[in-house]
This record gives sequence, structure tokens and C-alpha cells, in this order.
Amino acid sequence: MIKVVVSGALGKMGLESCKAVANADGLLLVGAVDHQGIGDCIGPLIGRPDVDVTLSGNLEEVLLYQKPDVLIDFTRPGAVQGNIELALKHGVRPVVGTTGMSTQEIEHFTALAQSKKIGGLIAPNFAIGALLMMKFAAEAAKYFPNVEIIELHHDQKVDAPSGTALKTAEIITSVRGNRPQGMPSEFEKIQGVRGGNYEGMRIHSVRLPGLVAHQEVILGDIGQTLTIRHDSISRESFMPGLIMAVRKVVNLEHLVYGLENLLFQN
Repeated sequence: MIKVVVSGALGKMGLESCKAVANADGLLLVGAVDHQGIGDCIGPLIGRPDVDVTLSGNLEEVLLYQKPDVLIDFTRPGAVQGNIELALKHGVRPVVGTTGMSTQEIEHFTALAQSKKIGGLIAPNFAIGALLMMKFAAEAAKYFPNVEIIELHHDQKVDAPSGTALKTAEIITSVRGNRPQGMPSEFEKIQGVRGGNYEGMRIHSVRLPGLVAHQEVILGDIGQTLTIRHDSISRESFMPGLIMAVRKVVNLEHLVYGLENLLFQN
């Protein structure tokens, strides 16, 4: 039985995570951490009144008392870094969906996990369809190297562009390199209207109520375009990938960035 604690348990992704863990075979929800609802029972909130787990505001206390195998973190930039440090300090494998960390921070945690021989995962996206979208986009970029990315999320998301968009751009860049696109003489009449420039390709971020998580990769060549799109209609779409990650990290001795490195491994 894999014992799991969820940090950020009362957030939208946190509640879905608690529910998914409670309903998964071979997994046991032993802790739920959030800065709200302290002392409440998480069970009724996820439709499982039989789950007797009390919300705590102190992650380290929960890790020490429950001794979980895995920490799932869906908190926010600025908080997630300390949570990962605590998890690794106490020999707990982090599975992190919180985005907004810098490359340097990810490299730091990768090295720390390696030194402790503790498995873990930091993933911009847990939707398997989104991972396939990135894989297909990278393959298409071999033949269509002119690319723009449009990512669309709910208006409560604090970081832009999304971690998925950045990961997609990184993967495409590994195929096509730094390639300037468009007219060298183009100019913006409204600053930022052409989006962010990543190695020559443009990334555009949309934030609106009613959205969950969506992304288009548009590739163009003479006389034709190719659009690869993924839509997460509900947060349930992230749960199969999340549960797969929890099961796989217990057998790792290093930290992995990107769920595709577990999904597409030989």
C-alpha cells in the first residue's frame, strides 16, 4: 500500500487528487494539508465519508507523523519550493503539479533528490492527451519548423505562459533549434500583442473564466498549416496520469521533470 499526503488539498486540483487517491487501488490517503479548513475532515468533501483524514496546516508535522511514501503538491509558486524541500528532507517522494518554478530551482531539486537517491516527479501537465500533443508537435516540427503556441487557462492561474506551453516549446526547440520567424521588420502597435518570444517561436496566453486547460500548437509551411490541440474539459482528466506517477515514483531513485519521461519510457 502506497501512503500519500496531498498538499493544497482544498484547491480544485487538490480535492480531485484526494478523491483520486482515495478511490485508487493500492493507494491510501493518510494526510491532507491546506492553510484553510484546518481540523475539518476531508472525506465528506470528496464524497468519501469513510475517509477519516483531518486537514492540517502543518506539512512537516504530517510528514513526521504519517510517514507517507509520496507527497502530491498542487499549491502555488512560492510555497511549492519549501514543500519539496521538506518532502526530500524526510525521505518522501514528491509528485508536483504546481508550475511557476525556475529552471534553476528544478535543477536544484533534481540534484538534491539524486544525492538522497529519492524518486520524484515535477510535471507541468498530468493529462496524457496533453503529453501526446507535445510528442506529436515535436514530430511535426521536424517538417514544419515555423510554430506558434496558444495556451488557454482559467482566470485564476497566476503564471504565464503555462508550464505545459514552456515544456512544449522546449521539446520543439530540441528538434528545430533557435529559428527566427516572421518579418524581421515587424513591429507591435500594442506592446506584447505578438506574445512571448521563445527561441524564435511565439507563445500566447489566454486567461478567461470558463476555461480549464487548453493548448494549440499551430505549425505553418507554404500553402498549408497544421494545428494540434488538446483540451482538458475537467480536472478529472489529470487524475489517471497523476495516479500513474504516484505508482511509478516509488521505484525511482531520481527526480524526473515531465510525465512524458515516465509515460514514454522503454
